[in-house]
Amino acid sequence: MLTWLGANYITMIDGVALGVLLFTIALGLSLVFGVMDVLNLAHGALYLIGAYVAVQVLGGGSASLLAFAGAGVLALLIGGLAGAGLSVMTRPVARRGHLDQALLTLGVALVVADLLSAAFGNDVKSIDPPTAFAGSTSLLGDAYPTYRLVVIAVGLLLAIGAYVLIERTRVGALVQASVADAPMVRALGVDTGRLVTGVFAAGGGLAALGGVLGAPILSAYPGLDTRVLILGLVVVVIGGLGSVTGALVGALLIGQVETLGVSLLPTYASFLVFGTMALVLLVRPSGLLATGRSA
Repeated sequence: MLTWLGANYITMIDGVALGVLLFTIALGLSLVFGVMDVLNLAHGALYLIGAYVAVQVLGGGSASLLAFAGAGVLALLIGGLAGAGLSVMTRPVARRGHLDQALLTLGVALVVADLLSAAFGNDVKSIDPPTAFAGSTSLLGDAYPTYRLVVIAVGLLLAIGAYVLIERTRVGALVQASVADAPMVRALGVDTGRLVTGVFAAGGGLAALGGVLGAPILSAYPGLDTRVLILGLVVVVIGGLGSVTGALVGALLIGQVETLGVSLLPTYASFLVFGTMALVLLVRPSGLLATGRSA
């Protein structure tokens, strides 16, 4: 066991880095689906928007930490506005079936993807990490990219911040109550419309910020939105709706399955991801840490 860990611990750290990036996607998906019961298939496009914001702002060379932070703030704002716009667009179909919601948001995702392809082309756009984190750090005698460690730290800080907001504040209590029983929250006089818009905006901003953070690792290219969306949906199913902790646990689990699968069993990597989801559903149909939702 120790020998296996010694041979694969670098890959496992890569899995943690991928996991925290998936968390930025999955949390917004989980809360939007939990609060508004809307299946938002445009969420991956918001991640891709963030990645291309990094491409546009930072270009192809190394950038300062300040420039990188500026790209993150810009992506956060654009993603938030886009999320709020999606909230308005999906209101007419919010009470209809998930098929209508999926078709609407999928159409938005396809339009956004085509616009991004027209603007940036179909080539893979690579982004260098900020110059302050461009080097390597020694881990147990092996060199490991410093930037990936920074991504892990930032992702965990975001998870802690989201947990405090959802679990320890009045706004978070309203969000959780809406996940559990939205009609009752409305009956108590709470403006769930503004709450839903805020959740959409926060989820969109977090996804776009994840795109900036992930650009030096995953780059930016057409189709990346689909990849991260599928993994994000798997994370939501595993973690459970409306749970910050569930989104984080599911994201870290799928990050490990994805990276170890590609490294050790590349032929079966995709099957391992969906097999993990199927196994969790057999044991916990509502997800590992679902908060619960009434009809």
